[in-house]
Amino acid sequence: MKHSIYVLFCFISLITANAQNNITYQKVEARQNALDPKWVAYDAKTVDKLPGFKIKKQEPISIYGGSKVWQREATGFFRTEKVNNRWWIIDPEGYPFIYKGVAVFNAGRSVNQQKAFDKKYGSPENWLKQETKLLRDNGFNGVGAWSNIDLVRKAENPLVYTIIISPMGMYHSDHIKKYGGKYKEASWQNYRFDLVMVFDKEFDAYVEKSVKDVSQYKNDKYLMGYFTDNELPWYNDALDKHLTLLAKDEQGYIAAKDWLDKRKGFNASISDVNQEDRMAFTAFYFETYMKKVTEALRKADPNHLYLGCRFNQDKEQELTNPEIFKVAGKYMDIISINHYRKWEPSQELMNNWGEWSGKPFLITEWYTKGEDSGLPNNTGAGWLVRTQKERGLFYQNFTLELLKNKNSVGWHWFKYMDNDPEDLTTDYSNRDSNKGIVNSKFEPYQPLLKEMKVINDNAYELTRYFDNKKN
Repeated sequence: MKHSIYVLFCFISLITANAQNNITYQKVEARQNALDPKWVAYDAKTVDKLPGFKIKKQEPISIYGGSKVWQREATGFFRTEKVNNRWWIIDPEGYPFIYKGVAVFNAGRSVNQQKAFDKKYGSPENWLKQETKLLRDNGFNGVGAWSNIDLVRKAENPLVYTIIISPMGMYHSDHIKKYGGKYKEASWQNYRFDLVMVFDKEFDAYVEKSVKDVSQYKNDKYLMGYFTDNELPWYNDALDKHLTLLAKDEQGYIAAKDWLDKRKGFNASISDVNQEDRMAFTAFYFETYMKKVTEALRKADPNHLYLGCRFNQDKEQELTNPEIFKVAGKYMDIISINHYRKWEPSQELMNNWGEWSGKPFLITEWYTKGEDSGLPNNTGAGWLVRTQKERGLFYQNFTLELLKNKNSVGWHWFKYMDNDPEDLTTDYSNRDSNKGIVNSKFEPYQPLLKEMKVINDNAYELTRYFDNKKN
């Protein structure tokens, strides 16, 4: 009898495995931008293709958008906890929370946007009420960086929100003035020699300046936490550049030379540097920044999470550097990553982030653009697909990979509203592109939102599905 049951079990397992292997996913054609002549077809994994998974309505949620299926200790503020080997954000009431947010939740600033705003809403309060409902109706529970926080907080039941402060960004704005407003050598992040000026004593004053108003938020339960800066260049050749491109009386050179001499035990030069030295210095360099910003931030507000400095995908150096993540894990509660130029996140890399840091991560920017939006779509790092529905399929494919991974605690779509192509006052990457869930006239992209809602409403159930499947 036992043998028969075992044979039956094996037969069912074989059928299930074959069924999964024979799934035909919808193909979505994508390209880097409108100037790229080549369309490439990718598989889009969607919820309806998951074997045995039944799409449901959103389960009961807390006032913050956490799942009421189970509950841990309530501390009155957001925190993180690892439960059954999966990282979770725990909301102030103790419920598990997957951060499903939209970044840049504000009404725009161009003349065209203001005209459309006045016609549709008439007041900021009406905009907040209607657009908060739009987000919640489609399964979102919060907003990301660069949102209108002052207005969001006025709602009767606010969306969960984050605050971004920019100590290095503030210092950089003044630092570049010493060079006539332009560095001789700088890449797209526009930092001199791609170096973050963490060793400059002048930077310390900007850290203090950036946190001086933070204490006003320290008792707000709807605040998730803080970002500091955005996409700073933490490249692995920082030691070489400090030693060869900076003048010998600059603070960065002095700090790097002193570090290398102590590491080597003698008066060292660039010829003595090896790859291990480079990786170790990058960690030291990065930790100098971390120590300064976290000490000031936690002093100003000890109640909320530190969400990091928003690593970026450029060259992938910091995202594949274990030393960077080890340092991040010492200071960050959640590691923030802006994720571009990949069809989907890598499970191996996401596992590494968790292993190296011992902390969860949050995807804080990602999007794709639709050719049917009527916009040129020449700018920005997000890929281009043909339709709004396919933008939604991209969303499903990407977030399913995040939900599979036990180190992921959520995502922030970039962003709420399309660029206004006539607004030339914005930086180049924020012109002429279809990034929003609404267009620049505040009209929602319903085919996109329909696909987003399926994932958002089923996010907690999907984690149980994937975890049970692995077990």
